[in-house]
Amino acid sequence: MRYKGVTVAMLAAVLAGGMSCYRPAPLFAQTIFSGGIIAEVRVEGTQRIEPETVRSYLRVNPGEPFDSLLLDESLKSIFATGLFADVTLRRAGNVLIVTVVENPIINRIAFEGNDRIDDDTMAAEIELRPRTVFTRTKVQNDVQRIVKLFRRTGRYGATVEPKAIQLPQNRVDLVFEINEGPSTGIKSIDFIGNRAFSDGDLRGEITTSESAFWRFLSATDTYDPDRLTFDRELLRRFYLSEGYADFRVLSAIAELAPDREGFVITFTLEEGERYRFGKIDLTSTLRDLDPESLKGELESKEGDWYDASVIEKSVENLAERLSNLGYAFVDVRPGTERNREAGSIDLTYRIQEGPKVFVERIEVQGNVRTLDKVIRREFRLVEGDAFNSAKLRRSRRRIQNLGYFSKVDIANETGSAPDRTVITVDVEEQSTGDLSFGAGFSTTSGPLGNVGLRERNLLGKGQDLRLNFTLAAENSSLNLSFTEPYFLDRNLAAGFDLFRLTADQEESSFDEERIGGSLRAGYNLVEDVRQVWRYTLQHEEITNVHDDASVVVQDDEGARLQSSISQELTFDTRDSRFDPHDGMIVSVSTEFAGLGGDVRFLKSTIGGGYYLPITEQITLAFKGETGLVFGIDQDTRVGDRFFLSSESLRGFEFAGVGPRDATTGDALGGKKFYNGTLEVSFPLGLPDELQIRGRLFGDVGAAWGVDGDVQVLDSSSPRVSVGAGFSWLSPLGPFQLDLGYAQIKEDFDETEVLRFSFGTKF
Repeated sequence: MRYKGVTVAMLAAVLAGGMSCYRPAPLFAQTIFSGGIIAEVRVEGTQRIEPETVRSYLRVNPGEPFDSLLLDESLKSIFATGLFADVTLRRAGNVLIVTVVENPIINRIAFEGNDRIDDDTMAAEIELRPRTVFTRTKVQNDVQRIVKLFRRTGRYGATVEPKAIQLPQNRVDLVFEINEGPSTGIKSIDFIGNRAFSDGDLRGEITTSESAFWRFLSATDTYDPDRLTFDRELLRRFYLSEGYADFRVLSAIAELAPDREGFVITFTLEEGERYRFGKIDLTSTLRDLDPESLKGELESKEGDWYDASVIEKSVENLAERLSNLGYAFVDVRPGTERNREAGSIDLTYRIQEGPKVFVERIEVQGNVRTLDKVIRREFRLVEGDAFNSAKLRRSRRRIQNLGYFSKVDIANETGSAPDRTVITVDVEEQSTGDLSFGAGFSTTSGPLGNVGLRERNLLGKGQDLRLNFTLAAENSSLNLSFTEPYFLDRNLAAGFDLFRLTADQEESSFDEERIGGSLRAGYNLVEDVRQVWRYTLQHEEITNVHDDASVVVQDDEGARLQSSISQELTFDTRDSRFDPHDGMIVSVSTEFAGLGGDVRFLKSTIGGGYYLPITEQITLAFKGETGLVFGIDQDTRVGDRFFLSSESLRGFEFAGVGPRDATTGDALGGKKFYNGTLEVSFPLGLPDELQIRGRLFGDVGAAWGVDGDVQVLDSSSPRVSVGAGFSWLSPLGPFQLDLGYAQIKEDFDETEVLRFSFGTKF
């Protein structure tokens, strides 16, 4: 019995709302006997599909004999198309009748019961699409895909039930009914075979973590097979960096606990022996190259514990140095020789001539909005250059640092000839626009609010446009800035800033307002040295001067026009601009005011920081800054002098150190200043994902010197404070707290113990 081209078996399955009970009809509805000649092939039951299409899959034609073997193959061939839910062949005299039931067409696909994964993500994961042919096999395959998707989020109890809703014209709506089930977390992570490091140490080296209440915003405490594979590699890298050259991960097994409420993950390790670097040698087959001159590039030192990452870094350093010396085609290969009795590994870096390969072309793909030239100009290689892997790595890092792409993959393949290579850059764009609202509080500015609008890749040209408004109890600001990173297609970042700043200088008994703009241009002299020039024109006004304010402040009341030019030269090798642990930064700036306007002065500052990793988790930092300002044929104004902040000299209030009116106590700012910090930061033993770090610090500084005929309390003697604090990158924003205690101070200094700030953007 048939109904509108759908078999009773299939219709029953559809009406029952399920798929699992449906099975294709038997291959033969009736037995077809051999013998006789086929006079006609008649196709019945087609609706959308042309009968001739069905005939094209038959292995027999009119005029040929009835052959049971060929008819069986014909039936299988028609079923294999996936177009039909049922196919039967029967014989009526010398007529072969092919009866088909077409698979329905999917009208719509819907998902029900899903909260953890949105519809768009699942729609991209499955194979079926609206207006495609509905088949049971494809549906079941998509069910498995959805189940795997939920398992990657830790939902191992998830079930998916497909339901087909019959529609007119042989169409169906396909609905995946989902029961996500409870989140299956990581109950415990255990290690077998580890002697050198504790389980806690090794848990800190992998990305998977045990479930805990504070990890409510993290997905690392759910079981993911791909993450477990990555953890095996992380363990291998860790042990190789600690001298265990023979280390192996024998197995990594995840098993559901007996209560089925979480996974127990067990790593079985074979540590092997620990080795030190033995004899380290450097050889070369290149003409006119003295290997001894390159030993300064080696990070590995004889007697140190063996570290595979140090070897890799040394190879990169050698390749980079040789490239700078003009050796375009070199191959640096480290060779190792174990001495198990001595517990050492001899290491030889062999430098030899590499294959001569040139860049044939660079292909960019995956960029929809970003222009090709924005990516190409970050390359340290161009078409026609000698291929250099070190420059290729640096190019990838520069493209990634643009912040425009969530993924940057660079590969090179053989070109049109053996000595040609084609570099392919595959990028995946991400959002570069930010709209943020912020709120916070600090002991310096009080409560504050912030609204920011920024587009870092304007029109796909790599231009940066930002608008920022901050309102606080003590000050407010409005800034508009635009930057063209490659002005006139040169390695020159040019832009402008427009600003309005207001501040309540309560410590000096006046209010200040600055309105103006600036033009700037910056460029790199070499890779780590940057020069920035800036011209600024601003209207300054000191208002609301208190009646009992210092005479120096009262003399500065009123409006001024300042026209100035400044430069800043920066040398920066830090591993991170935001949270440095290694490297150094030195900055020298000079500002000259007097290109017209009412204000004339020369101001210069120099500062820097040096970051030294004591261990992988502990960082020692030395930071300092000094500067001076003096008027040109006029006294300096209070707004142009230096005020030490409570961030650079903890334990003292903002402007708590520096010249002060002996009568009124107003802070007047210093013509000279210096400050320095010795700080060590370290983890507090809490889980790494909480991102809480402690610090111990010692600060020293002073500000002194003032113009004006007034009795001033002033001293250039150093003030010293010590203290401790911590920082927390909380889910609601960064939180910082410091307790600073002034150890050496003057009687007229203003001190404070507690300094904290908290803010968030949403």
